[in-house]
Amino acid sequence: MTKTNKHMQGTTIQFDLKDCPLELLVEREWLLTNSRAGFSSSTLAACNTRRYHALLIGSRTPPANRVKSLATCLETMHLGDGREFSFSCFEFDKAFHPQGYQYLTAFRKDIGIHWDYRMDFTALTRSLYLLPDSDTIALAYTFSEVKEAFDFSIRPFASMRDFHSLQNESTHLYSLWNDQEIMIQNDSDPSGKLLLHCDLTRFEQQPQWWRRFFYRQEQRRGQDCFEDLWSPGLFTRRIEKPCQVIFWAAFTDETDSNNALDQMDLDIVIDSLKLRQKELLKKADASDPICSQLFISAGQFVVERNIGDRPTPTVIAGYPWFLDWGRDTFIALEGLCLCTGQTLTAAGVLQTFARAVSEGMIPNRFDDYGHGAHYNSVDASMWFVHAAFAYLRATDDRQTFSGKLLPAIKWIVDSYRRGTRFDIHADKDSLISAGNADTQLTWMDAKCNDVVFTPRYGKSVEINALWYNALRNLECYYQDKNIEQTAFYHTLAEEVQKNFSKVFWNEKCNCLFDCILPDGTEDASIRPNQILAVSLPFSPLTQVQQQKVVQVVQDHLLTPHGLRSLSPTDSRYVPRYEGEPFQRDSAYHQGTVWAWLIGPFVEAYLRINSFTPEAKRQADKFLEPLLTHFIEDGCIGSISEVFDGDPPQKPKGCFAQAWSVAEVLRVWLLIHKNK
Repeated sequence: MTKTNKHMQGTTIQFDLKDCPLELLVEREWLLTNSRAGFSSSTLAACNTRRYHALLIGSRTPPANRVKSLATCLETMHLGDGREFSFSCFEFDKAFHPQGYQYLTAFRKDIGIHWDYRMDFTALTRSLYLLPDSDTIALAYTFSEVKEAFDFSIRPFASMRDFHSLQNESTHLYSLWNDQEIMIQNDSDPSGKLLLHCDLTRFEQQPQWWRRFFYRQEQRRGQDCFEDLWSPGLFTRRIEKPCQVIFWAAFTDETDSNNALDQMDLDIVIDSLKLRQKELLKKADASDPICSQLFISAGQFVVERNIGDRPTPTVIAGYPWFLDWGRDTFIALEGLCLCTGQTLTAAGVLQTFARAVSEGMIPNRFDDYGHGAHYNSVDASMWFVHAAFAYLRATDDRQTFSGKLLPAIKWIVDSYRRGTRFDIHADKDSLISAGNADTQLTWMDAKCNDVVFTPRYGKSVEINALWYNALRNLECYYQDKNIEQTAFYHTLAEEVQKNFSKVFWNEKCNCLFDCILPDGTEDASIRPNQILAVSLPFSPLTQVQQQKVVQVVQDHLLTPHGLRSLSPTDSRYVPRYEGEPFQRDSAYHQGTVWAWLIGPFVEAYLRINSFTPEAKRQADKFLEPLLTHFIEDGCIGSISEVFDGDPPQKPKGCFAQAWSVAEVLRVWLLIHKNK
């Protein structure tokens, strides 16, 4: 049994936390999500260290307009002799209070999150569940041992604000309450409501502002890091014997809550979560816990977006702060949906974006606040075409493909050939050129204060690798269907293949140029984008060239957690992704390691080595550090967006990134299927 497997039992990830250092407890995070892009998240210590940590973040217009509603709770046990014990944990400036982490004995993640606590007079488990299709949580306190009677109180803290912002005590929050539930609102935005209910307790109105909660992760990111939280009062219950107390919270934008929380049944909630997990795992290898956990993690990113009068599936790019992005969605689609057998979801996601095509372009992203789509990317459309053909190969669903996806594909290809927004067009050599010095259209799009950190306008290597694949896929599709279309795409693909090597091959370095500027200047930066010219289904390179590209990428860019975005031998290389926004943006694609790129690298490595058993064993070794991170580090049961370029390569960026999980899952299956 590997070290990682010691923390897994079936579909549960578990940790013994007795004597665990506080620093580890507040660095490791967890995440629960629902189909609305609502979520719960915090640390193993149950101490919030980010503005995005909360027991409940809900969505007004799924998946957009997210609101941090219930931030945390103060849970206290009052004994008859005046002693008080709290198992909560908050961090203020230079101090933790209370210090409930000292009573922690274990942590588990399955369909919910569970903490075990032990004190001299009681033992309890605190369990958190997020409903699968509602912005509602249940906090279940199960007292398994009671040696001395006590009063148990729960003080909820509200933060009724946009989840990107912070709150201070000038915010006017108020509560209305009756025997069944408490309703909390923000006077400046009364449409959103936080509803609270706790079974078999009494509520005491005792409003308080608690000031200057400290979020250490925000300080590291150079952001404001203090917040004030408001509490309406206390729920209290006498505990004299083993029992369970269930606290409910829901965020709603509805005008009438109908006192729904007092009708909630925890057993039904648990059954619905188990059913959802069973559906996610229907194609997983139940005998391999890593496989099961990857499938579960993949399911956290698939949510619903309301387009028109009905919800359709889409993919959240990353938690805690991203929404649905085109390129991220279609890089991730194969791993998240096709590899996991969620083919109906894949079809829905593809159709969601196909309906939003404009001027032959797929949206780069949908707006955080529901203000429409943004089309400022050259690669999202190419990745859509790639994912659509992957869907066809995986399902042979020709009806959906030809009726719903092919029109969008042909519109994209024709628009890219003739010309569309941002000067995206096929040049005289049939290669795609795009943008200018002021645009950032590829995935290396960091820009801050009008400073472009990775100017990749003109002909980018991965865009043209994707373009070549789009043409070959269309040629293959029309084979035996339409002679003229087959000939057209064949001729165009041949032209692209001939000129790809002529334009991009760097004879001096035995690899590919990253970008060719409109004036013909060759960017010889050694970057990971070139690996796609080997990993995609159709390569425009010779076998020898493919081998040389993989070797250069392995020598310069491969790390235990993915590929660096720039070679360390480059004078512009930045070894750490840290600091305030400008500093982080300047490092984002200048050496920072991206986990998702392990997917294209492993596939390219397997291709040039003919998928031999020895190649698969080596590929397994490439993945092992990321799988350890997946279980033990960062966000438990997920994979971070980026890592530092230099050791020890700490996880950074989003703590749960869709394409990171998707690509690890996809190539894990490439390695392990048919073993």
